[in-house]
Amino acid sequence: MKARLLAWLREGCPAVASPWGWCLFQLGLLLLPSTVLLASLLFVPALVLGSLRREGSYWRDRWNWPLLAAGVWMVLGCFGAVRADLAWAGLANWLPFFWGFWGFQPYVAEAEARRRAALWLVAGTVPVVLTGLGQLWWGWQGPWQGLGGLVIWFMAPGGEPEGRLSGLFDYANIAAAWLALVWPLMLAALIQPGLNRTRRVVVFSLAAALVTALVLTESRNGWGALVLAVPLVLGPVSWPWLLPCLALALVPVLLAVLPGVPALLQDPARALVPESVWARLSDSRYAGERALASTRLSQWGVALQLISERPWLGWGAAAFSVLYPLRSGKWHGHSHNLPLELGVSHGLPVTFAVLALVLALLVVALRCGRLGLFDRAWWAAVLVLVVLHGTDMPFFDSRLNIAGWILLAGLRSRIRHAHTVGASPG
Repeated sequence: MKARLLAWLREGCPAVASPWGWCLFQLGLLLLPSTVLLASLLFVPALVLGSLRREGSYWRDRWNWPLLAAGVWMVLGCFGAVRADLAWAGLANWLPFFWGFWGFQPYVAEAEARRRAALWLVAGTVPVVLTGLGQLWWGWQGPWQGLGGLVIWFMAPGGEPEGRLSGLFDYANIAAAWLALVWPLMLAALIQPGLNRTRRVVVFSLAAALVTALVLTESRNGWGALVLAVPLVLGPVSWPWLLPCLALALVPVLLAVLPGVPALLQDPARALVPESVWARLSDSRYAGERALASTRLSQWGVALQLISERPWLGWGAAAFSVLYPLRSGKWHGHSHNLPLELGVSHGLPVTFAVLALVLALLVVALRCGRLGLFDRAWWAAVLVLVVLHGTDMPFFDSRLNIAGWILLAGLRSRIRHAHTVGASPG
């Protein structure tokens, strides 16, 4: 039995990857959303194996150069940080993942390997969906422990915040970010050719449960990701009929949400669209209750001011949580925008280096020729994460951070493969 399982795990191992590392990598993806501790215990040796016997060193790959420069700049900035302890600890959110971006690439070097990796992430998300639905519908609450306390699932009764699905994550918006990341991969799994009827019914049930869970997070970013991913995964061939249908479906939502719409149009639209949706999108439930200092506009304004005062090396990691209360009288842990957070913490050079790398990966990977179904879903998952980080900071959850860098590693691997094939004779 063990031999058959091991043989099955070794299937689809890329030619450039260690078979043992490939097995550890797959199991790490399966466990990642449920227990980052056990997943990390698998990912670290997989990374070591993925870094050995490579054709080129880390330094020779030009795609790593922005990360090398950013890493050096981050370290320099720690010496003048407003809180040195937080600044040095904050490097753990970045420097190990700069290595991971390179070390994970052998395991996502081929299209079939990326497909399998996507399916492992989909399978690993099942506990997130089930616990989240159980949290809201059946009153489940944690903590649940296993393996002698190595695995602990914390679940706030009724969700966090109350009434919003958070499942295995600390907050509904973070749960939504994970579900939004997996949604393009789930959609690709659903529409992939070759599934028999039984498997398609199973995948359809999982997809429906994931969409339900994502809706119940009441995350506006998550809802937007639901719509954004569909045309990207289905591809341009679907756009002539899909985009008009999506636009038509969004008309009543816009009429229900936008201010200044005449009551003659808005009232029927609000009768058609669930109140929980239009109230959340228009933020009407919080109207008049939120202080200016609690809004993203205030946080972004203070972040821009802090960047202008220290544009080169920044204030150090987590400095926003220290400085924002002094400027506004209200505490917030981050600026709800990744470029601004990078600018405040590490300065504009680091911000430009990291953003340039991510955007270049998206653009170049898209221009490397026709994308297959799962590569479209992979690309869409990266884009969803990029968009989410415009108004929130889900990467502070280590599970999303790891998944994000694996996805970026997959884009880099696709670019390398495309250039290798393009350079080969014939």
